[in-house]
Amino acid sequence: MPAMSNEIQIPESEIEVTFVRAQGAGGQNVNKVSSAAHLRFDVAGSSLPQEIKERIRTLRDRRITVDGVIIIKAQRYRSQDMNRQDALLRLHVLVNKVATPAILRRPTKPTRGSQIKRVESKIKRGRIKVARGKVDEV
Repeated sequence: MPAMSNEIQIPESEIEVTFVRAQGAGGQNVNKVSSAAHLRFDVAGSSLPQEIKERIRTLRDRRITVDGVIIIKAQRYRSQDMNRQDALLRLHVLVNKVATPAILRRPTKPTRGSQIKRVESKIKRGRIKVARGKVDEV
């Protein structure tokens, strides 16, 4: 089953999944069975569109190596198949996140009325503070 995002499909031949022993508690099962899925996906050698490859490379994600290989280790479940599905889903989420470009924020400017209101409130606050000063005895 290929992992895919909105319009992007990643052929399974480009995804390398190996199984290793899981870390942490789990009794004898964790010592005997290699149930953790180790997914490797080479972004540069993939069939993804060039713009998406560039966006993935610019991501600051610890799962992406300097060479542009996405490495995902899934060990949440006790079965190989569930961990494999979890790793593929996380790859799908990562690729889907960069599939739609981020909307650039345009800074807004305060309205003329809000600028006047702000200055008037500052003047008012200043008058209150001046009124707290010492009173001259005549």
